[in-house]
Amino acid sequence: MTADDAIQDADLYSDEDLEEADIVEWYEARPVTVPAAVAIGAIVAAFALGALTAVGALALMGRLDD
Repeated sequence: MTADDAIQDADLYSDEDLEEADIVEWYEARPVTVPAAVAIGAIVAAFALGALTAVGALALMGRLDD
């Protein structure tokens, strides 16, 4: 649906139609839960990626030469 379609559809409704609108109830979303194994895996992967990036940056700068 494009903006032009929405404008044309709005012309089909009168103000009286809007007064008879249904009430919509919104409920709070459930909190997101992550299994412990997935959380630990993400932490380990992030650490490994950070360490690999640091070693790669040092290698590119020539700082790892003993």
